[in-house]
Amino acid sequence: MSEQDSATAPAPASAIARRFRSFLPVVVDVETGGLNSQTDALLQLAAVIVRMDEQGRLYRAETHSLHVRPFEGANIDPKSLEINGIDPDHPLRIAYGEQDALGRIFKPIRQEVRDTGCTRAILVGHNATFDLNFLNAAVERCGIRRNPFHPFGSFDTATLAGLAFGQTVLAKALRTAGLGWDGQEAHSAVYDAEKTADLFCEIVNRWDAHIGIPGQNGAEQGT
Repeated sequence: MSEQDSATAPAPASAIARRFRSFLPVVVDVETGGLNSQTDALLQLAAVIVRMDEQGRLYRAETHSLHVRPFEGANIDPKSLEINGIDPDHPLRIAYGEQDALGRIFKPIRQEVRDTGCTRAILVGHNATFDLNFLNAAVERCGIRRNPFHPFGSFDTATLAGLAFGQTVLAKALRTAGLGWDGQEAHSAVYDAEKTADLFCEIVNRWDAHIGIPGQNGAEQGT
């Protein structure tokens, strides 16, 4: 293999690729101007890279985030702005158009997918369908063909936390898990994404410690 070929060849499958069937979990949180992904503005986007250490434990790594300019004709519900505290017209708000914003967020995710030998990213979110719908709607508006995320698959921490801790509300699940929650920081895409990442890692790590990592120690299906 030439030096150029080796530089472009995909990395061998890493432990995290083997753990999630070649999918790379990436935690995403969006703040929006409403609940309708087709009509309402995407205002803020955060993505958290999750990695696996040498002991096979997941941990929260890099966070990538930015503010997004509403697309032309986007609806913005004042009630949504009351919740997330975003002022789209604030002079100090540095925001990017959707095309540029997605490009900036997707670049490090694509790199992580390559570096780990995964085939693509899979969105992790609390009530993940909401975040995935807004992400997909923005991708479609921008005509992006190389979306690193699986178009419909996701890991929903609301469901996972309901199973693991008997709680589906993010704040209550985190407190039950002993991870803490600051209500003053809530509804920032960065804070919510990072706390969701902590919750996801905690659930997976507890499962793997007590049940076993799939494919290891007899934990693989059919063994």
